[in-house]
Amino acid sequence: MSAYHPLSAEEAIQLARSIPGRFPEHAELECREIGDGNLNLVFHVTAKNTADSIIIKQAVPYAKVVGESWPLSLDRARIERLALETEHKICPELVPEVYGYSDELAYTVMEDLSEYTIMRRGLIEGQAYPKFAEHIGEFLARTLFYTSDLGMNQQEKKVLAGQFVNPDLCKITEDLIFEDPYRKSDNNNYSEAIEDEAEALRSDTELHFEVTLLRHKFLTQAQALLHGDLHTGSIFVKPDSTKVIDPEFAFFGPMGFDIGAVIGNLLLNYASQIGWSSDEQTRAAREARLIEMARGVWTHFESGFRLLWNEGLQDEMSRTAGYQDYYISQILKDTAGFAGCKMIRRIVGLSHVADIDTIPGDKGREAAQRKALAIGKSLVRHHRSIQSIDDIVTLVEQASQGNEVSI
Repeated sequence: MSAYHPLSAEEAIQLARSIPGRFPEHAELECREIGDGNLNLVFHVTAKNTADSIIIKQAVPYAKVVGESWPLSLDRARIERLALETEHKICPELVPEVYGYSDELAYTVMEDLSEYTIMRRGLIEGQAYPKFAEHIGEFLARTLFYTSDLGMNQQEKKVLAGQFVNPDLCKITEDLIFEDPYRKSDNNNYSEAIEDEAEALRSDTELHFEVTLLRHKFLTQAQALLHGDLHTGSIFVKPDSTKVIDPEFAFFGPMGFDIGAVIGNLLLNYASQIGWSSDEQTRAAREARLIEMARGVWTHFESGFRLLWNEGLQDEMSRTAGYQDYYISQILKDTAGFAGCKMIRRIVGLSHVADIDTIPGDKGREAAQRKALAIGKSLVRHHRSIQSIDDIVTLVEQASQGNEVSI
């Protein structure tokens, strides 16, 4: 019989005391449950009169956003913990440290990042993060290269991939991103004001074809270990530091899915500026900054990935002339397409983004929703024609202006 049960605050405190070297021996500990996500309990344990603290994250056997009618395997806690450990080994400055865990009780004890800001919140507030593109580009280049057939022994990669079989959470992605927005589904959630947009998504068979191509890659292309849900709510930031959290959706999939998730979420904030910015000058400045941030994510990834390829390639056949350029060009196309899929689902699907949903006025919110859909559809439609990051920027700008899109 399983010993699993949801932890109480007192149990979290006792657990925290058992972690070696985290708290003074006689410290008075306090605990708050701070989870605001869709899937887990999160306990913040602190010691009075000191700066010592930890986070305990525990999976529950269902999706909190829906309830017990949507059961989920607790094995996702093991997957998340293993992903954190793997990513921390590759990028120790960019991923929180794991201090302890229990696969049976489905919890992970990890570094507290309370001094950081959730990036989504910071972007909504108009904050600038000048090091973010460099940091996340490095994270993407290193984690994707070193868990791929390019950067590790292929047989060892197959063994590692077997530890990240994640059917429950992959099913969520398959449904919410690649299927539900394009049909009538109880999971969809949007206002009547954009019913015309939702109907257009359901009837657009040319768009469905492009989505199906991307879905097929998500289902079949095990290029590297993905974070699997790399949006701006899964990233903590300070002006000079970045930390990637919450990789419970981790699995081996197409590299462009993670890169596209980051860029797509930056573009959702870009689309939201029409409802947030107080004047045209402020709006233009923020939009330009977000476009350059999205561009920077790709350019830092590409330069870092090429360097790792040139210096650490493990696969001899991949040294064939022209293959590196081809491989990276395919990642870029995938990045554009997956970014578009991410944007579309965040407007009409089950789980939205605060960047747009919390815009105070109905008119501004609707304008942002329509703008995000225009950008997302453009990226999906044209992803196979993308040749450079400049093409992505062009598509975004043309779609934003309501112009006919071409590259």
